[in-house]
Amino acid sequence: MSLEVKTLDYEIRGKEILKDISLEIHTKEFVGLVGPNGCGKTTLISCLGGLTTPTGGRILVRGMDTRTDRRAASLFLGIVPQEITFDPFLTVRETLRFQSGYWGILRNDDWIDEILANLGLTDKADASMRALSGGMKRRVLVAQALVHKPPVIVLDEPTAGVDVELREHLWDFIGRLHREGRTVILTTHYLEEAQALCSRIAIMKKGEVAALDRTEALLSRFEGRV
Repeated sequence: MSLEVKTLDYEIRGKEILKDISLEIHTKEFVGLVGPNGCGKTTLISCLGGLTTPTGGRILVRGMDTRTDRRAASLFLGIVPQEITFDPFLTVRETLRFQSGYWGILRNDDWIDEILANLGLTDKADASMRALSGGMKRRVLVAQALVHKPPVIVLDEPTAGVDVELREHLWDFIGRLHREGRTVILTTHYLEEAQALCSRIAIMKKGEVAALDRTEALLSRFEGRV
């Protein structure tokens, strides 16, 4: 099992953001999380990455508890966040080398070169991060998440507001990594992305999982409805 979320709750200032979330995601699955803004998708991702501490429940990443074994669990995860953050004084390649160092990985340039090529960043490798466009910075975020070769990849709306070329590069590369055995979790507003890529889809609403099923079965329930 790649990921187990067990009766997860998160509350802030008396408001329930996540309510009794339970999910099981198997190794090599490609699972989509869809739902409107404010439904709790990003909060759930923050809990997975240890940025937010749940008020109840447990998260296990390949059997490692994110509370008691946070670093071990984090090593299995590569998370692409919504927010674009970067060090303006580093080049793209330096950013990825530093990220490798955070995970204790040395001499990682061969893999870094492969990531850069697959994300269309080779010609930007020595460019300063502050000189990149928003779309290029988002590509670097994806590269950072993949630099330690995590077996579980979490993508939080990675194609929101980006160009068609990035989408094609990204899905070609992520599709290849998935075929090689990675587990992928995708949050998106684009139902066509989830339909094309995901074997199962979870629909979130007001902090709860309103539906979870295989993609074809889930979509067939709503066939003909408006």
